[in-house]
Amino acid sequence: MTEKEKCENGFLYDANYDQQLINERMTVKDLCLEYNQLKNSDLQGRKTLIKSILGKTEEHICIEPNFWCDYGYNIEIGEHFYSNHNLVILDCAKVIFGNYVFIGPNCSFYTASHPLDVKQRNQGLESAHPITVGDNVWFGGNVVVLPGVTIGNNSVIGAGSVVTKDIPDNVVAVGNPCKIIKNIDN
Repeated sequence: MTEKEKCENGFLYDANYDQQLINERMTVKDLCLEYNQLKNSDLQGRKTLIKSILGKTEEHICIEPNFWCDYGYNIEIGEHFYSNHNLVILDCAKVIFGNYVFIGPNCSFYTASHPLDVKQRNQGLESAHPITVGDNVWFGGNVVVLPGVTIGNNSVIGAGSVVTKDIPDNVVAVGNPCKIIKNIDN
């Protein structure tokens, strides 16, 4: 089994020294750099390039520069997606965003998880766990979402939160670690 196949199956894999994965990351990081250097007024260039970076997008999306990801092909973005500046998606596993997702500045989504065992960690091993975000979700600025988290529809994640566990539909959640503070009545 290749390191990429191990990654796709949630097993420990060699992220630091596997040449295939290194090459894939370097390719997409070059594309991210190119995207980040486009003029803001070059709307068609931005749209074309971001669609070439990401695995799946709908028609109406906007990602303000700077934007960085690890592979790109693991990211799926729904319709009417907006991200403010400095979005980071470390997409070793799938990261799926629903429709009408709004992300404040300086937010990060991390799918990589590193072993507690120092020998494994020093070998460059990690595992990856998907992140799923439902429809109509709003993230305040400086939010971090950790591996394996699902965030339900219509929820709001308050600024500065670190989301370590699943968040259900229709709630406001904040803090480090992120906790539900109220239900949202529709």
